[in-house]
Amino acid sequence: MWPNTTTSSFLLMGFPGMEKAHRWISIPLSVAYISIILGNGTLLFLIRDDHNLHEPMYYFLAMLAATDLGVTLTTMPTVLGILWLNHREIGQAACFSQAYFIHTFSVVESGVLLAMAYDRFIAICKPLRYTSILTDTRVMKIGVGVLTRAGLSIMPIIVRLHWFPYCRSSVLSAFCLHQDVIKLACADITFNRLYPVVVVFAMGLLDIFIICFSYVLILKTVMGIASRVERAKALNTCVSHICCILVFYITVVGLTFIHRFGKHIPHVVHITMSYVYFLFPPFMNPVIYSIKTKQIQMGILRLFSLPSRV
Repeated sequence: MWPNTTTSSFLLMGFPGMEKAHRWISIPLSVAYISIILGNGTLLFLIRDDHNLHEPMYYFLAMLAATDLGVTLTTMPTVLGILWLNHREIGQAACFSQAYFIHTFSVVESGVLLAMAYDRFIAICKPLRYTSILTDTRVMKIGVGVLTRAGLSIMPIIVRLHWFPYCRSSVLSAFCLHQDVIKLACADITFNRLYPVVVVFAMGLLDIFIICFSYVLILKTVMGIASRVERAKALNTCVSHICCILVFYITVVGLTFIHRFGKHIPHVVHITMSYVYFLFPPFMNPVIYSIKTKQIQMGILRLFSLPSRV
């Protein structure tokens, strides 16, 4: 594909040393895959059809659900192709495209969580101006900004991958494409090639800082409310979002530490953590909002024509 390139494809291994168990391993992954599609698809359907959910908070939740579906649909067909059909070969273009979308959706999710933190900040700290600040037009602009920011920030990293010797030699790669390709490609990386990675990392740290700062202001505002009941009610509106933030960033931090400090840990642990990173947040987000949000619960009950107990 490029000058001096000796190979145009990668070979995916799935779970090395556990090939005979691939069919069994595929069962829980398939269940998680189907659950993610049903859970996030149901949220999108409810938010689209229920006019009671046409509010900024639920628009951002719809963006989160769509992002979770994107992450899952980008990764799981390749995974199941390996585990079910032993389909191991993937071309460089397909590999880099998959890496691009995996990273892009991850940055989009971080941006959506940031937007949701801003939404909760306005709802609690400036409740009387909530509808005038977060208009439909402004919500749409925020969504477009999140997508543009993610797409443009990841592109330089993926474009530069083909410069590295790793991508110009015969390669045997494990499944976690976005980590193995970038990690091994960057084994001999120089700073001028590293700066796109630094930029994305800095963006992630900035997102975390702004989210934490938003919740500090929220807590300060809530603690200033005289009534204990009203304080609890205000905090309860943030519980779902806080849980989603914890689920996302704990898996990201866990995966980062495993890859940084787990050099002597069996490779299967690295791969398992990759699956946790791909599947756990998209699986948990619909569960969290279904449990903690009364409007979502009522929408699900109406959708399946169940008597309301909410």
